[in-house]
Amino acid sequence: MPVLQVSDLRIVFRTRGTTIHAVSGISFELQPSEMLGVVGESGSGKSVTMMSLVKLLPSPP
Repeated sequence: MPVLQVSDLRIVFRTRGTTIHAVSGISFELQPSEMLGVVGESGSGKSVTMMSLVKLLPSPP
């Protein structure tokens, strides 16, 4: 049984008529005693993904 399961996570920011698709459909599972490394280019959504999992992204008004 996974200790963390993420399915089709999508994060979109909308500001002043601009839409930014920061994360587009990432899925993964983390089993007990497993470690997960997230790697990617600058601006690929690594930090936004992890911030969303710990509820550090602001909610829209």
